[in-house]
Amino acid sequence: MTSATLWLTLLAGGLITYAIRLSLILAWGRVTLPPTLQRGLRFVPPAVLSAIIFPEILRHDGPLDVSFGNTRLLAGLVAALVAWRTKNALLTIAAGMAVLWGLQMLFRGV
Repeated sequence: MTSATLWLTLLAGGLITYAIRLSLILAWGRVTLPPTLQRGLRFVPPAVLSAIIFPEILRHDGPLDVSFGNTRLLAGLVAALVAWRTKNALLTIAAGMAVLWGLQMLFRGV
């Protein structure tokens, strides 16, 4: 693949992605979605985040690991608790990362 072909492919992909997103933005006020579809669309962000996060937490380096030795799982549980209690995204991320780093240092003996 030549350099020009690569750049044209990237440019075309970017333009197609932009056009798709723009079409939805322009149609936002003109199209009325049924209430059932609106209720269902509310579950898309949590479903996508779950699909991204849970495999990384539960299967980071190989097989399924739900033990107390899984530092990512423990940090994720703490982050979920902080999110539930505070509803603060920044505090949730900070607490989860602090617990993850602390547990990793503890298990490595640093």
